Amino acid sequence: MIRICGVVLLCLLAVPVGAAPPSAISEPPPWAYPVPPADLKPTPDDGTIRKVPDSNAGYTLTQLRDRFLAPDWHPGDHRAMPDIVAHGRKPDVLACGYCHRADGPGGPENASLAGLPYSYIVQQMSYYKSGRRSTALPHRLPQALMMALAKAATEEEIREAAEYFSSLKPRQNIRVVETGRVPKTYVANWFLAAREGKESEPLGERIVETPENLERFESRDARATFVAYVPTGSISEGAAIANGKRTEKASSCTTCHGKALRGQNAVPSIAGRSPSYVVRQLYDIQTGARAGRGAVLMKGQIARLSLDDMISVAAYLASLKP
Repeated sequence: MIRICGVVLLCLLAVPVGAAPPSAISEPPPWAYPVPPADLKPTPDDGTIRKVPDSNAGYTLTQLRDRFLAPDWHPGDHRAMPDIVAHGRKPDVLACGYCHRADGPGGPENASLAGLPYSYIVQQMSYYKSGRRSTALPHRLPQALMMALAKAATEEEIREAAEYFSSLKPRQNIRVVETGRVPKTYVANWFLAAREGKESEPLGERIVETPENLERFESRDARATFVAYVPTGSISEGAAIANGKRTEKASSCTTCHGKALRGQNAVPSIAGRSPSYVVRQLYDIQTGARAGRGAVLMKGQIARLSLDDMISVAAYLASLKP
């Protein structure tokens, strides 16, 4: 408790004084909160057994869409999943590994859980359950399902899932590319995907994060990888902000998240995380949609971040090894 209070005090002392916050971001950036068109229809299941590289497993589309099944393409990559992770509990508690994948890497539409502190996972589930953790677009299906699941899960189920995911080692699965132009994209299923062909468009003030192999990611393969296109120069600017060299914008992230930004004690690692996810969290915290104890503390630290700043911080964090 003394150590936690000390960290809090250091963060509070690091808040820049006298600088006015930037103009508020009027709306959630749509590229960070992608919503598929209402008329999007899933591909019919023709009974074909889907496969992914380096796996002997096989699943039909119906199985891959079953929210009470976590496809386990590579069982040798992780310890045995507890039943709550592999199958959930009908009718209200979905399989944790369905959305977050069998060994916890998640994707741009949700969060990576692998290696997060046990106490942090339990705490965040309590915030979801109480309503203190929400999001700017609570109707977005990934977050709506998460909030509903948290309310239905028992304390024992939460502890089992937290113990499992916290025991796993995160791995780097994002390739960050600084550029001014990006492939044209569309919203595939609550995340962005590159259109076929070679058409491109200006990147502008955004991050475009897409699976490098769409079929593999949609098959819920935990080894799927991603490319994140970020503005030129954003990584170095994000490094300056995160490491406390832009105190007029924010205090150093390292004070609470550790020297390498890989977390300390109950504070989570933020290195190597999805930049889409990071921008959503920064926006949700800045606007008060996410309001747990740590989020309330962070709100003061990031009050002066503009959307460009958030993009830069997210780009830098995604470039680091988790």
